[in-house]
Amino acid sequence: MSKKQKRTLCRILASAALLILAALLPLEGWVRLAVFLLPYAVIGWDVLWRAVRNIAHGQIFDENFLMALATVGALWVGEFPEAVFVMLFYQVGELFQSYAVDQSRKSISSLMDIRPDWANLEEDGQLRQVDPEEVSVGDIILVKAGERIPLDGTVTEGASTLDTAALTGESLPRSVQPGDGVVSGCVNLSGLLRVRVTKPFEESTVSKILDLVENSTAKKAKAENFITKFARYYTPAVVLAAAVLALAPPLFLGWEWEDAVTRALNFLVVSCPCALVISVPLSFFGGIGGASKQGILVKGGSYLEVLARTETVVFDKTGTLTKGVFQVTAIHPEQWPEETLLELAALAESYSDHPISRSLKEAYGTPLELERVSDVEELSGRGVRAAVDGKIICAGNDKLMEELGVRWHPCHRVGTTVHVAVDGTYAGHIIISDQVKEDAGQAVAALKALGVKQTVMLTGDAAAVGESVAAGLGLDQVYTQLLPADKVERVEALLGELSPRGSLAFVGDGINDAPVLSRADIGIAMGALGSDAAIEAADVVLMDDKPSKLADAIAIARRTLGIVRQNIVFALGVKALVLILSALGISTMWEAVFADVGVSVIAILNSMRALKTKSAGVQAADAG
Repeated sequence: MSKKQKRTLCRILASAALLILAALLPLEGWVRLAVFLLPYAVIGWDVLWRAVRNIAHGQIFDENFLMALATVGALWVGEFPEAVFVMLFYQVGELFQSYAVDQSRKSISSLMDIRPDWANLEEDGQLRQVDPEEVSVGDIILVKAGERIPLDGTVTEGASTLDTAALTGESLPRSVQPGDGVVSGCVNLSGLLRVRVTKPFEESTVSKILDLVENSTAKKAKAENFITKFARYYTPAVVLAAAVLALAPPLFLGWEWEDAVTRALNFLVVSCPCALVISVPLSFFGGIGGASKQGILVKGGSYLEVLARTETVVFDKTGTLTKGVFQVTAIHPEQWPEETLLELAALAESYSDHPISRSLKEAYGTPLELERVSDVEELSGRGVRAAVDGKIICAGNDKLMEELGVRWHPCHRVGTTVHVAVDGTYAGHIIISDQVKEDAGQAVAALKALGVKQTVMLTGDAAAVGESVAAGLGLDQVYTQLLPADKVERVEALLGELSPRGSLAFVGDGINDAPVLSRADIGIAMGALGSDAAIEAADVVLMDDKPSKLADAIAIARRTLGIVRQNIVFALGVKALVLILSALGISTMWEAVFADVGVSVIAILNSMRALKTKSAGVQAADAG
C-alpha cells in the first residue's frame, strides 16, 4: 500500500470514529451540525476542493461535483450522519479503486523492471559502468551472474543460462554459449558472459517492449470509449433531472420542499457513474496486465476486444507451427554427385538468410568460396538465381522450375523440396525437413475447446508437406504453394466468410508476415523474443515459441470482456432500480449509498479478477 493510500485509510478510520462519537452525543441544533462537520471535513475536504477547482476550470459535471452537491445538500436538510456516511463510503470506494489500479499497474510494471540501470563496458582491459544508451554497436560488455543483460548482442566468450521469465512468462532457463544471440531484459543466472553489442539501446528488445507496454492503454476498446461518452452526457442529464425533481413537485404538486430535496439528493448520489467510469477501463487494464505476466503483450484494450471475438485462426507454418529448424534429410541428384549438387545449391543460396538457405549451408559444412558467386537474384516465394563458376544455378520450388520450363519430378519423401537447375537443365533435388513444435497439436485442440470455428494453415511448401503437417495437427483447412501475395488474398477470402461480429486472427513469426498481419482483423506475432519486425507489425505479441500461448491469449481476452459486460449490466441495473425508487421516495440515502459506492466497490473487485490468468485448458473447462 502506498503512502497516499495509507493516509486515506487513516482519514477513513479517524472519520468513522468521529462519526460514531457524534452519533452517540445527545446534541441538537447548530451544535449537532458542528460536531458532524468535523468527521465530514476530515474525510471530505479533498473532494470539496477538487469540485471547486474543477468548476473554476470549467469542468463542472464530474463525480466530485456530484458528491459535494449531494452531501452538502444532505447537511442542509439535516441528514448529518447520512452526509458524512456518503462521503466516507465514497472515499472507501476511491481507496479500493486506487489499490486495484496499483495491482494492475504492478502486473504491467513487472515488465518495466527489465529496464537495465547500467552496462559493464570493457575498454582496454578495464571495466566501466555506463548508461546503456552510451554503448555503441560493436562494443564489448560484460554481464556478471545475477545481472540483467542491458543490450542485444552476441556472446563472444563464456557460457551460462538465462532467465527469460520477465519477457516470455516461462520459468525454464535458456542455455547460451559463444556465437549465440542474447536479448536485453534477460537475467544471466550463472557464468560470466562477454557480449558484442549488435543494436543501440533505442533499438534493443527491451526498449521496444517498454515502449509497447507504456502505450498499451492508449488504444481504448469500444466499451471504454462508450463509457467515456456516456459519462459526458449522463452526468449533466442526471443533475438536471435532480433539479427538476427538487423544484417541480413543490411548485406544481404541492409537495414538501424537504421531501422533494431529499429525493433529489438521493437521486444524485445514486446517479454518480463511478462504477462504470472506474471498473470498465480497470477491467481492460487488468486483462492487459494479466496477459503480460504470461509473456503475452497486447497493444491496447481495442485488441483484447477483437481477440475475444476470434472465429477463425490462420497460422503461417514455418516458425509458427513448426520449429523453422530445417535439416537436409535427402539428396537426389540426376547427373551430378550428391556433394556437387549440395555445393551448387549452397553457393546459390549463400547470400540468403532464409531458414532453408541456412540449412543448405549448414549441410555443406565447409566455408563457402563467395568469390565464385555473382549476379544473385532473390525470387520471392520461388527461390534464388545466381551465377556460380559461370553457370546459371536456379534453386527453388516447383513454381520456379515451371517458370524456367525445366522438366522436374516430385519426390516420394515428405519435406520441403529444393529443385536445382544448372544452365536450364534439371540437376536434381534436395529434401529439407522441418519439425512440428511439441505443443502445436495441443494449441489447435485448445482453440477448438474455446469454440474457435475454423483453424487454417497457409504455407508456401508443396502440397504433400503442408497436408501432412495439417493432418497431424488436426487443422480444418490448409492452403499450400502460396506466394506472399497469395496469402493476403486467401486471408481476404476467409474474412468474407466470418459472421458479422466474428474476427480473424493471423499468427506468424513476424519475419515475412507483415502484409498478412496487417490485413487480418488482429495480427499475432509468435516467438517474438528479439524480433523487432514482430513487435512492430503485430497487434498482439507472444514472446516465446509456444503456439499454445495463443489459446491463453484468446481465453484472457474473452474473460476480460465477460467481466466488462458483468460490470456494465450490474451497475446499470442496480442504479436504474434505485433511481426509480429514489424518485418515488421509497429508498433512503442508505440505499443510495449502496447503489453508488457499494456497486463501485463490487465492480472494482470484479475487475481485479482480470488480473488472474489461467491456462487455456483450465478456462475452457470452466466455460464448459
